[in-house]
Amino acid sequence: MKWLAAWQHHLARAAAGLSDLCLPLACACCGRAVDAGERGIVCGRCWSRLRLLPFPRCQRCGHPSTGHSCRWCTNLPPYVRAVRSVCWATVDTGQRVAHALKYEGWWRVADGVAARMARLEWPEDVREERAALVPVPLAASRRRQRGYNQSECLARALAPLWQVPVRTDVLVRTRATQTQTRLTPEERVRNVRGAFMATTAIGALQGAHVVLVDDVVTTAATLNACAAVLHDAGVRIISYVTFGRAPAVGDRL
Repeated sequence: MKWLAAWQHHLARAAAGLSDLCLPLACACCGRAVDAGERGIVCGRCWSRLRLLPFPRCQRCGHPSTGHSCRWCTNLPPYVRAVRSVCWATVDTGQRVAHALKYEGWWRVADGVAARMARLEWPEDVREERAALVPVPLAASRRRQRGYNQSECLARALAPLWQVPVRTDVLVRTRATQTQTRLTPEERVRNVRGAFMATTAIGALQGAHVVLVDDVVTTAATLNACAAVLHDAGVRIISYVTFGRAPAVGDRL
């Protein structure tokens, strides 16, 4: 039966080649054809142009910092252990990738994004203690509109790379909120206040170190609101991981 297996293999390769010829895969970021052999739906050229957060970075929050004190850390409550992001999300490729994932229906972009999130460096205690990935939940109306939760897509793609389980059953969104994009920092905090609630399943994470997952962080208002709910429900410590980060005034891009 070896001849049959070989024939099926050649037939599958021929079908794949014909598919690429008739329906070439276009990059979800720049729209150009993805080169043969490239994995994912964002081309290598776009990935190479990501504006990574520059060094040096704060050991706690991962934000570019040149002094002994970090301004970005003041956004975080004391039970947040560490925050990490891959790139700036408001310029160039980072912005386009985040937009494709969040607004254009390209949920498969999450695989390439999570691969880059998985390479981020963390303090040793975070690597040893992280017990679960919890994606920031969407309101039911927004999930129906998009068809998926981009943060959950990222968490599910990241989970096997970190070998950490995803828990979508411990945190829910109780109401839809206004988009945070054009709000001031104070308005962002008010907008998400009381918008999240822990479920009874949170008992499984009592005393644990949990990592919240989101696509982009700006002032951390949404992540902080989620973290407060988890901490009040018994989670010992929380870290955040995102693909993108919005620069603050004076940051080096």
